[in-house]
Amino acid sequence: MKKILVSLMALAALMMVLPGTALAVDYGKQKVVYHINGGDPQQNQLAMRNIQNHINAVGAENMDIKVVMHGAGLNLLINAKENADLRASVDNLKMQNVEFQICNNTIVGRKLDLANDLYDAKPADVVPSGVAHLSYLQAQGYTYIKP
Repeated sequence: MKKILVSLMALAALMMVLPGTALAVDYGKQKVVYHINGGDPQQNQLAMRNIQNHINAVGAENMDIKVVMHGAGLNLLINAKENADLRASVDNLKMQNVEFQICNNTIVGRKLDLANDLYDAKPADVVPSGVAHLSYLQAQGYTYIKP
């Protein structure tokens, strides 16, 4: 029993000396959809950080990430036009192949102009329905995350 206790203590000491080694995990390839439907700028910035942390853990080369925005979630791109930090987060994620997808129902319902009201939004980013697209992506094997 004493040998087991000493061995466990030695293992614990080794894990404290080599913390990165104990946490190394191969997450493999991942397909993920992040759902954004809230308009709070701080919450949206936190969501962008969550996505970046996810990429940092798994590796951009192992990720297929889509961010689907509808309702107040479009405020992320509206606020990015004026908020340099949020704009930089969007740009950085796009450079890592994160796709930002925008609900057409919300664009029409809120009478938004794609080119003038939303930061770096293009017609190819628009999906007919944000919620229908979330369901579609999940059926395609995407993991759903709501930050």
